Amino acid sequence: MIQIDPKNVFSLKNRVAIVTGGAIGLGKTIAEFYAAYGANIVIADVDGDGAKATAEEISQTGVKAIGVRCDVGVKADVDRTIETTLEEMGGLQILVNNAGINVREPALEVSEEHWDKILNVNLKGVFLFSQAAGKVMAKQNYGKIVNMASIQAVIAMPLRTAYCASKGGVTQMTKQMAVEWASLGIRVNAIAPSFFITPMNTELFDDKEMSTFITERTPLGRPGEADELGGSAVFLASPASDFITGHVLLVDGGWTAI
Repeated sequence: MIQIDPKNVFSLKNRVAIVTGGAIGLGKTIAEFYAAYGANIVIADVDGDGAKATAEEISQTGVKAIGVRCDVGVKADVDRTIETTLEEMGGLQILVNNAGINVREPALEVSEEHWDKILNVNLKGVFLFSQAAGKVMAKQNYGKIVNMASIQAVIAMPLRTAYCASKGGVTQMTKQMAVEWASLGIRVNAIAPSFFITPMNTELFDDKEMSTFITERTPLGRPGEADELGGSAVFLASPASDFITGHVLLVDGGWTAI
């Protein structure tokens, strides 16, 4: 009979995780969940003060945590964050590409500036961080990369041209990297949430018509709460998912089942 230790199968003890966009929202929640399962945390966020404040909160739980100011779309920032992680934390086993932005506007009115800004953070940033972290992980023949995609990678909604394009790119890049890096011991997966109550979505839920639409359209009858995504992120970073790579996990309350 297989010997199963439930305390170890999901354990992240002594592992180091970078969480981009981790100062607030889903990124902060994921970082808190990882810390609860024993990981040491690097919060990388364009809001440097916010990153340090969140890291300070997390460090109160007993793990080591640092905050680093980082624009994920700038290679020099990404490389510096990786270097800081290795110097101060002693290694890197987990990367969560969570940083993301959106500008909601009709496709006929999307400016080149907005297109470049969204793709720079949501897609280029995922590539730059994955590539930099992947080089470290390849040397140790082990690593877990968790990308934040969206249900809008597989469904279309008005006013989200650049966002949908960026998240579609993330899902395909997740699969491509998973295939290419499998022999290097690197697992690459993604989480695709629907609408969660986060600072990024405040405007949506303040709109009564949109809030009602989300509630009625979701089979579970409500948007997601941030802590309902943490378990999925822990699973994909833990030994429990060691034979899973190239997968996009929909955490959507049944939205895409219809």
